[in-house]
Amino acid sequence: MSVPAFSIGELGRRTGCKVQTIRWYEEVGLLPPASRTAGGHRVYGAAHLQRLDFVRHAREFGFSLDAIRTLLALSDHPERPCETVHALAVQQLASVEDKLRRLETLRGELARLTDACRGGPAGECQILETLADHSHGHCVSADHAPPGPGVVARDGVTSPRSGPGSMLVPSTFPPACRQRWQPVRTAQRHEWRMGKELW
Repeated sequence: MSVPAFSIGELGRRTGCKVQTIRWYEEVGLLPPASRTAGGHRVYGAAHLQRLDFVRHAREFGFSLDAIRTLLALSDHPERPCETVHALAVQQLASVEDKLRRLETLRGELARLTDACRGGPAGECQILETLADHSHGHCVSADHAPPGPGVVARDGVTSPRSGPGSMLVPSTFPPACRQRWQPVRTAQRHEWRMGKELW
Protein backbone atom coordinates (compact mmCIF):
# COMPACT_ATOMS: atom_id res chain seq x y z
CA MET A 1 0.00 0.00 0.00
CA SER A 2 1.53 3.29 -1.07
CA VAL A 3 1.95 6.12 1.39
CA PRO A 4 0.05 9.26 0.31
CA ALA A 5 2.32 12.10 -0.71
CA PHE A 6 1.27 15.64 -1.51
CA SER A 7 2.99 18.60 -3.03
CA ILE A 8 2.61 21.83 -1.12
CA GLY A 9 0.06 23.00 -3.67
CA GLU A 10 -2.04 19.84 -3.27
CA LEU A 11 -1.83 20.13 0.52
CA GLY A 12 -3.07 23.69 0.25
CA ARG A 13 -5.99 22.67 -1.98
CA ARG A 14 -7.01 19.85 0.36
CA THR A 15 -6.98 22.07 3.45
CA GLY A 16 -7.93 25.44 1.98
CA CYS A 17 -4.66 26.87 3.27
CA LYS A 18 -2.41 29.18 1.27
CA VAL A 19 1.00 27.92 0.26
CA GLN A 20 2.72 30.83 2.01
CA THR A 21 0.86 30.01 5.23
CA ILE A 22 1.87 26.35 5.06
CA ARG A 23 5.51 27.34 4.69
CA TRP A 24 5.20 29.74 7.61
CA TYR A 25 3.55 27.09 9.83
CA GLU A 26 6.48 24.85 8.99
CA GLU A 27 8.99 27.58 9.84
CA VAL A 28 7.43 28.30 13.27
CA GLY A 29 7.19 24.61 14.15
CA LEU A 30 3.44 24.01 13.90
CA LEU A 31 4.09 21.56 11.05
CA PRO A 32 6.97 19.07 11.00
CA PRO A 33 9.52 19.61 8.24
CA ALA A 34 8.50 18.20 4.87
CA SER A 35 10.48 15.59 3.05
CA ARG A 36 12.34 16.66 -0.07
CA THR A 37 12.47 15.13 -3.52
CA ALA A 38 15.72 14.76 -5.42
CA GLY A 39 14.87 18.05 -7.08
CA GLY A 40 14.38 19.80 -3.72
CA HIS A 41 10.59 20.01 -3.80
CA ARG A 42 8.63 19.63 -0.56
CA VAL A 43 6.63 16.42 -0.12
CA TYR A 44 3.98 16.11 2.58
CA GLY A 45 2.22 13.04 3.97
CA ALA A 46 -1.01 12.13 5.73
CA ALA A 47 0.38 13.29 9.08
CA HIS A 48 0.97 16.77 7.67
CA LEU A 49 -2.59 16.83 6.32
CA GLN A 50 -4.10 15.87 9.68
CA ARG A 51 -1.93 18.32 11.58
CA LEU A 52 -2.69 21.20 9.22
CA ASP A 53 -6.41 20.45 9.50
CA PHE A 54 -6.02 20.62 13.28
CA VAL A 55 -4.22 23.96 13.09
CA ARG A 56 -6.78 25.41 10.67
CA HIS A 57 -9.69 24.31 12.87
CA ALA A 58 -8.06 25.72 16.00
CA ARG A 59 -7.48 29.03 14.20
CA GLU A 60 -11.17 29.10 13.28
CA PHE A 61 -11.90 28.94 17.01
CA GLY A 62 -9.58 31.90 17.49
CA PHE A 63 -6.79 30.18 19.40
CA SER A 64 -3.43 31.92 19.27
CA LEU A 65 -0.40 30.23 17.72
CA ASP A 66 1.13 29.70 21.17
CA ALA A 67 -2.08 28.07 22.38
CA ILE A 68 -2.22 25.89 19.27
CA ARG A 69 1.37 24.81 19.85
CA THR A 70 0.39 23.70 23.38
CA LEU A 71 -2.74 21.95 22.09
CA LEU A 72 -0.71 20.08 19.48
CA ALA A 73 1.80 18.96 22.10
CA LEU A 74 -1.00 17.58 24.27
CA SER A 75 -2.64 15.96 21.25
CA ASP A 76 0.65 14.18 20.56
CA HIS A 77 0.59 12.78 24.12
CA PRO A 78 -2.95 11.50 24.74
CA GLU A 79 -1.95 9.99 28.08
CA ARG A 80 -1.52 13.44 29.63
CA PRO A 81 -4.38 15.10 31.55
CA CYS A 82 -6.49 17.64 29.66
CA GLU A 83 -6.70 20.35 32.34
CA THR A 84 -4.50 22.64 30.24
CA VAL A 85 -6.73 22.12 27.20
CA HIS A 86 -9.80 23.03 29.25
CA ALA A 87 -8.08 26.11 30.66
CA LEU A 88 -7.12 27.32 27.18
CA ALA A 89 -10.70 26.81 25.95
CA VAL A 90 -12.10 28.72 28.94
CA GLN A 91 -9.63 31.54 28.32
CA GLN A 92 -10.62 31.71 24.65
CA LEU A 93 -14.32 31.71 25.54
CA ALA A 94 -13.77 34.67 27.87
CA SER A 95 -11.92 36.49 25.08
CA VAL A 96 -14.78 35.87 22.63
CA GLU A 97 -17.37 37.06 25.15
CA ASP A 98 -15.36 40.23 25.74
CA LYS A 99 -15.16 40.88 21.99
CA LEU A 100 -18.90 40.31 21.64
CA ARG A 101 -19.57 42.78 24.46
CA ARG A 102 -17.39 45.39 22.81
CA LEU A 103 -18.98 44.76 19.42
CA GLU A 104 -22.42 45.22 20.96
CA THR A 105 -21.25 48.52 22.42
CA LEU A 106 -19.92 49.61 19.04
CA ARG A 107 -23.17 48.56 17.38
CA GLY A 108 -25.14 50.73 19.78
CA GLU A 109 -22.84 53.70 19.26
CA LEU A 110 -23.00 53.42 15.47
CA ALA A 111 -26.77 53.01 15.52
CA ARG A 112 -27.10 56.11 17.71
CA LEU A 113 -24.82 58.13 15.45
CA THR A 114 -26.58 57.16 12.24
CA ASP A 115 -29.98 57.89 13.78
CA ALA A 116 -28.82 61.28 15.06
CA CYS A 117 -27.55 62.39 11.64
CA ARG A 118 -30.19 64.27 9.67
CA GLY A 119 -27.97 65.72 6.96
CA GLY A 120 -26.72 69.26 6.64
CA PRO A 121 -23.27 70.81 6.33
CA ALA A 122 -20.27 68.70 7.30
CA GLY A 123 -19.21 71.37 9.80
CA GLU A 124 -22.29 70.50 11.89
CA CYS A 125 -22.11 66.74 11.38
CA GLN A 126 -22.56 64.90 14.69
CA ILE A 127 -20.72 61.82 13.38
CA LEU A 128 -17.61 63.80 12.44
CA GLU A 129 -17.72 65.71 15.72
CA THR A 130 -17.94 62.49 17.72
CA LEU A 131 -15.04 60.90 15.84
CA ALA A 132 -12.89 63.99 16.40
CA ASP A 133 -13.54 63.92 20.17
CA HIS A 134 -10.83 61.57 21.43
CA SER A 135 -11.96 62.12 25.02
CA HIS A 136 -15.13 60.13 24.24
CA GLY A 137 -17.20 63.00 25.60
CA HIS A 138 -19.75 62.49 22.84
CA CYS A 139 -20.07 58.75 23.43
CA VAL A 140 -23.07 57.40 25.30
CA SER A 141 -21.10 54.37 26.50
CA ALA A 142 -17.54 54.60 27.82
CA ASP A 143 -16.98 50.87 27.45
CA HIS A 144 -14.51 51.36 24.62
CA ALA A 145 -12.72 54.27 26.34
CA PRO A 146 -9.33 53.83 28.08
CA PRO A 147 -9.53 52.93 31.80
CA GLY A 148 -9.68 55.89 34.13
CA PRO A 149 -11.77 57.73 36.72
CA GLY A 150 -13.67 59.69 34.09
CA VAL A 151 -13.71 61.19 30.64
CA VAL A 152 -13.25 64.93 30.26
CA ALA A 153 -15.52 66.39 27.60
CA ARG A 154 -14.54 69.30 25.41
CA ASP A 155 -16.52 71.74 27.55
CA GLY A 156 -14.47 70.75 30.58
CA VAL A 157 -17.23 68.70 32.21
CA THR A 158 -16.02 65.38 33.57
CA SER A 159 -18.43 62.51 33.03
CA PRO A 160 -17.97 60.02 35.90
CA ARG A 161 -17.54 56.38 35.03
CA SER A 162 -18.10 53.73 37.64
CA GLY A 163 -17.84 50.63 35.51
CA PRO A 164 -18.08 49.07 32.07
CA GLY A 165 -21.83 49.76 31.84
CA SER A 166 -21.75 53.38 32.96
CA MET A 167 -23.21 56.00 30.69
CA LEU A 168 -21.84 59.40 29.73
CA VAL A 169 -23.98 62.51 29.58
CA PRO A 170 -23.81 63.90 26.03
CA SER A 171 -23.22 67.42 27.36
CA THR A 172 -21.29 68.55 24.31
CA PHE A 173 -23.97 67.70 21.78
CA PRO A 174 -25.24 70.63 19.69
CA PRO A 175 -28.41 72.21 21.18
CA ALA A 176 -30.61 70.77 18.44
CA CYS A 177 -29.39 67.27 19.32
CA ARG A 178 -29.46 67.75 23.10
CA GLN A 179 -33.16 68.61 22.96
CA ARG A 180 -33.86 65.16 21.54
CA TRP A 181 -32.26 63.35 24.50
CA GLN A 182 -33.99 62.65 27.82
CA PRO A 183 -32.37 60.95 30.84
CA VAL A 184 -34.00 57.72 31.95
CA ARG A 185 -33.28 56.20 35.35
CA THR A 186 -33.17 52.40 35.45
CA ALA A 187 -32.39 50.00 38.27
CA GLN A 188 -28.90 49.43 36.88
CA ARG A 189 -27.65 52.76 35.54
CA HIS A 190 -28.53 56.02 33.86
CA GLU A 191 -29.44 55.56 30.25
CA TRP A 192 -30.51 57.94 27.55
CA ARG A 193 -33.64 57.72 25.49
CA MET A 194 -33.71 59.02 21.96
CA GLY A 195 -37.27 59.08 20.73
CA LYS A 196 -38.64 55.67 21.67
CA GLU A 197 -35.32 53.83 21.53
CA LEU A 198 -33.40 53.00 24.71
CA TRP A 199 -29.63 52.84 24.26
